[in-house]
Amino acid sequence: MLEKEKLKEASPVISVVLPVYNAEKYIAIAIESVLDQTFSDFEFIIVDDCSTDASWEIIQKYSKRDKRIVALRNEVNLKGCNTLNKGLKLAKGKYIARMDNDDRCYPDRFEKQFNFMESHPEVGIVGGSMELIDESGNLIGKRTYNLSDSEIRKNIFRYSPFSHPLVMIRKSVLDKVGYYNPDHAPSDDYDLYFRLGMVSQFANMSDVILQYRMVHGSMTFSLTKNMELTTINVRNLYSRNPHYRFGFADRIYNVLHYISVFVIPSRLKIYLFNLMRNSR
Repeated sequence: MLEKEKLKEASPVISVVLPVYNAEKYIAIAIESVLDQTFSDFEFIIVDDCSTDASWEIIQKYSKRDKRIVALRNEVNLKGCNTLNKGLKLAKGKYIARMDNDDRCYPDRFEKQFNFMESHPEVGIVGGSMELIDESGNLIGKRTYNLSDSEIRKNIFRYSPFSHPLVMIRKSVLDKVGYYNPDHAPSDDYDLYFRLGMVSQFANMSDVILQYRMVHGSMTFSLTKNMELTTINVRNLYSRNPHYRFGFADRIYNVLHYISVFVIPSRLKIYLFNLMRNSR
């Protein structure tokens, strides 16, 4: 289902792309945090991936209230990567803002990211810092990322350089490198970052612009061997790319990570990762 008349309107500055699957508990919070932005020149493309709960009904309710929302529903479950690409193909904005169905944007998120991108035309993707909240919305921590292009490239083979649901991407750069590659799912976002960095610079803002919800049972929380192995494969794919330096320490780290997939429980690794990356 596609509200075609909304897609015919004048091009907005930002296209927000939000994939949804069985998120009835949090989707209203996520949608409202986007609609309440201080920067209002955006289209809001929400793609429901055949949810079996009340998510689609909630999305339709908000779509009737705000003309910036373009509501779509997949006829079959396409999974995250293909659902994202479906939204991206319809996006008309100069910038693409990502959003997930259980997180919450701060009201000035788009304004800050837009101003940054306008001031830094060499940057193809910008992220930021985020607060971590539990399923009830209680603050449990904070996560920051490397800010400069050089620092991001230095550490890109150790961990993901961005929080995926809070990035803003220059559409012209995205069109140049291509969208999410299903062959690398569920690490397709990691693969995309490497490709974006081949034609543009990276950046993160120090500002906290999103609250990231730690949901038990989500793909990120229940880290699988498949996710870890695809992450390692993506690193190997770009290890010889001239735009990055895959040093000796990175090689050792990658080998140890591979071994750990089979000897260390995923939940223990998540705990240790959060202990190292998060702050109170």
